[in-house]
Amino acid sequence: MTLQVYNTPYRKKQPFTPLSGNKVGMYVCGVTVYDMCHIGHARSLIVFDVISRFLRRKGYNLTYVRNFTDVDDKIIARANSLGKPYNEIAERYIDEFITDMDILKVRPADIEPKATEHIGQIVEMVRMLEDKGLAYLADDGSVYFRVGKFKGYGKLSGRRIEDMIAGARVDVEEAKRDPLDFALWKKSKEGEPSWDSPWSKGRPGWHIECSAMSTHYLGHTLDIHGGGRDLIFPHHENETAQSEGAFGADFVRYWIHNGFVTIGGDKMSKSLGNFLTIRELTKDVHPEVLRLLLLSRHYRSPIDFSKEAVHSSQQALVRFYEMLDRVQKSPVKDGEASLAGFITAFDGNLDEAMFDDFNTAKAIADLHDLTTQVNKVLDDNPCVSHEDKSAMDQTVAEISEILGILEENPAQLLEKVKRTGISETGLTQAEIEELIEQRNAARKARDFSKADEIRDTLKAKGIILKDTPEGTEWEKG
Repeated sequence: MTLQVYNTPYRKKQPFTPLSGNKVGMYVCGVTVYDMCHIGHARSLIVFDVISRFLRRKGYNLTYVRNFTDVDDKIIARANSLGKPYNEIAERYIDEFITDMDILKVRPADIEPKATEHIGQIVEMVRMLEDKGLAYLADDGSVYFRVGKFKGYGKLSGRRIEDMIAGARVDVEEAKRDPLDFALWKKSKEGEPSWDSPWSKGRPGWHIECSAMSTHYLGHTLDIHGGGRDLIFPHHENETAQSEGAFGADFVRYWIHNGFVTIGGDKMSKSLGNFLTIRELTKDVHPEVLRLLLLSRHYRSPIDFSKEAVHSSQQALVRFYEMLDRVQKSPVKDGEASLAGFITAFDGNLDEAMFDDFNTAKAIADLHDLTTQVNKVLDDNPCVSHEDKSAMDQTVAEISEILGILEENPAQLLEKVKRTGISETGLTQAEIEELIEQRNAARKARDFSKADEIRDTLKAKGIILKDTPEGTEWEKG
């Protein structure tokens, strides 16, 4: 089976062939650390977490680099508003980011460089571009990239130079010579962080830091470069121009971009103020619910985030864990396996889905099918073989390793999710269980009218009852 990857500049899927055998260098644009991460960030981070997990699982020797932008206009503005040093703000939100990634089960990248720790590489790259006539020192002490001197500008985003010029503008304070030129080195204003350079005391432009750090760790040609689709232009377009202009080599073999998270059709972003932070959401929602929600759509498709979508994702996760709980608790019998065939078929489907441009949506749809098949078999005969249990354990380990879900003990997870959001019902756990006891007593006394009344009362408050051979169970609906 050959891995197929959708390559942004070619607008189609292509067979994945790394530059050097099974060695893969992947760079993903990280966060600008001036505030808490939101669900839009979470999508990109989870998408590339899964891609890195899958590549490693399939034997690729991956080096994964994900940066921190730790000096930037937004960081400086936040620091000034709080009356604190910029680096204190940056370090605080790097720590918060690490906490968020632990919550979401997003594994660290192999290398997590900071822009401020690579000023030397950035200055050297700007000098190379200047020596080649692709950069110039402006009157204000900043250095700009000459877009007009780089052939092929726009090839990543598919934009024409003429259209970009028509839509471009020059801010009053900028001294660039052409509207499309962009800053490689910014002369710092009074009170701003600055570093020495041949041109002025200043700081890096946003685009140059990624070019300098990615090529420093992964070489002049990267196998994969990724990020959200909002970065295609201008950030990734400018990275391409800088890197290929400096080194004279193809910058990236495969560009991978994930789709937006929207709310009511609008892109979730801090500038629009329509975002939920990861920390806020995971107070009341299990992290695996969020992972499942974000992986239930193909990574290139947009996702519209809503309360209903979260609820559906939680129901799906509970369904998966309930099936696993049934398998774990089923008596073991000797003899022919009844589930192993379905499980083996799912394993093949999982591989097929992931080899087809990391199609987690298809993988999760197949997991729903497996859950239906297993439940149907157990409804007819609630016993499993040793082979069945072993096959399921191996498959769950594979799902956990690649998708980062189904990692918890089923019984414990179900109990945890059941208690999530209980305060919204206006009842305590003890009150719910007392009402269930009253209902069971009414049923025993054959007072079905009262039993139904209690069930309806609980349902109105968002508590769903399930009568099982082991007793009455409840969950938050």
